[in-house]
Amino acid sequence: MSATTPDRPAGQPGSIMSGEMAEQPEVLRRILDEGAPRIREIAEQVAARNPRFVLLTARGTSDNAALYAKYLLEVLLGKPCGLTSMSTTTAYGATPDLTDVLVITVSQSGGSPDLVASTEAARAAGAITLAVTNNAGSPLAAVSEFHIDVLAGPEKALPATKTYTAELLALYLFVEGLRGGDGSAAKVLPELARQILARQDEVRALAARYRFAGRMVLTSRGYGYPTAKEAALKLMETSYIPALSYSGADLLHGPLAMVDNISPVIAIVTEGKGGEALQPVLDRLRGRGADLVVIGSRAEVDRASAGFALPTSGVAEEVQPILEILPLQMLAYEVTIARGQDPDAPRALAKVTETH
Repeated sequence: MSATTPDRPAGQPGSIMSGEMAEQPEVLRRILDEGAPRIREIAEQVAARNPRFVLLTARGTSDNAALYAKYLLEVLLGKPCGLTSMSTTTAYGATPDLTDVLVITVSQSGGSPDLVASTEAARAAGAITLAVTNNAGSPLAAVSEFHIDVLAGPEKALPATKTYTAELLALYLFVEGLRGGDGSAAKVLPELARQILARQDEVRALAARYRFAGRMVLTSRGYGYPTAKEAALKLMETSYIPALSYSGADLLHGPLAMVDNISPVIAIVTEGKGGEALQPVLDRLRGRGADLVVIGSRAEVDRASAGFALPTSGVAEEVQPILEILPLQMLAYEVTIARGQDPDAPRALAKVTETH
């Protein structure tokens, strides 16, 4: 698969997901060229109101994008930040005081009723509300004070791919705008994404190795942790393989006991402080004889059972997750195809999940 050509012919199982993964370099470029000025404008307006802290609201894939934004906001901006529990307002009717709190709701479709209801409640409680969606005409965009369109274009495959990386980049540029940064660290992303997506043969070899896995464990630390969670979700919803994701620190607090030399452990090793913090975990995994798969630097891949080396040398740590997820999206796709299933239409799922 090239960065512009889907791997599967139209009408074949997986052709939609394959095509949407291939669009990602162009989507990233579009956000940088067309979306960035509007994102900066919104960020400047929000920054002028000096929010006390930030709450993030999302479900599913967008929840993993929100977790990434939490790291950005706390590390780069120093703002206290939390992930909301929507049922406190939608089910229990709680009315917290959100005066001068920034509430960011992230949603691909902008159509889930609980996201809309909790955002309405937050605005009524005094919050500054921002929706980040792929649908400028969505109910969520309509009830929010501010809206960022991630400009990914229509996404038809049930597994979200291009909308996830688009959400990550839009959120990065927004946080950069809040702190007066220029977002220049993201300029390398479209070309590097193209290079990664062109290496499908490497991912197909990994898929052949792990297509019969009965379970997978994914782990990372810092900025890479949302990648581990999103990759686990992609594997579960496409291939139906149980995939468990843990912060490296949490993995050592109990779940390490289930690690053996049969089920693969996929470690996302971000180049930077997150990767450094993960090193003791990698040492423990190697000590247990784990079948360790590394997504990260060439040096770390060479020390593992298998892996995919990322071209992230010199790339700012905070934008590496936008690249890290790409081979893992491809892995979920290839494993699913190898198992004779259709990643475009996982069973029991709908594109818009209407939770309340």
